[in-house]
Amino acid sequence: MAKKVQPTRRKRADGELSQERILDAATEIAAERGYEGASIALVSAKCGLPASSIYWHFKNKDDLIAAVIERSFADWLKAWQVPVEGSPQDRLVGLAMQLAKALLDSPDFIRLGLMLSLERRPVEPRARAMFLQLRAQTFGQLVETMRGFTPDLTDAQVHQLVTYAIAGADGLFIAKEIGGDAVDLLALFELHAWALYDSALRLVSEDGRQ
Repeated sequence: MAKKVQPTRRKRADGELSQERILDAATEIAAERGYEGASIALVSAKCGLPASSIYWHFKNKDDLIAAVIERSFADWLKAWQVPVEGSPQDRLVGLAMQLAKALLDSPDFIRLGLMLSLERRPVEPRARAMFLQLRAQTFGQLVETMRGFTPDLTDAQVHQLVTYAIAGADGLFIAKEIGGDAVDLLALFELHAWALYDSALRLVSEDGRQ
């Protein structure tokens, strides 16, 4: 006789599917309307689940949008594989291209995060705090990656370059959001990687002249 599926396991699977449906709907609505325009009612209508189901998974809208940002970031982070072959410049450019492609596939964390990060409220939304936490994680990983590419730089120089790298990536993403298909994000990220590596070489050269 075939074994019966345990009720607890079935409930867990159904709950995970429901959560994914909710997150998919919230992602679509937030992409169209932003943080302020998204609502539990709209998410409920989009995913076809009652509001009570959404509140079972998420405490409130802020908790839901934080989960959207976290899931999108996790998808983007899967591209974080530093090429092992080639010159340091080629490897840095290869990494930049991977991250740009992943950003095109999973843009929601940075789109929503940048909106929230520019706002100042008496009570900080959890979604904004989530984005800043993930951004700090990205900064730390980039610092370690950059140290591998440019071991002759000081810690201060590496932090300066990573700050520049992230700020530039933010700007390129915004340019893509504004310009749409007229903006080639991959080509711009490739150019950004070249500029970043050239800046690293210049810093090393300046230190050698001192």
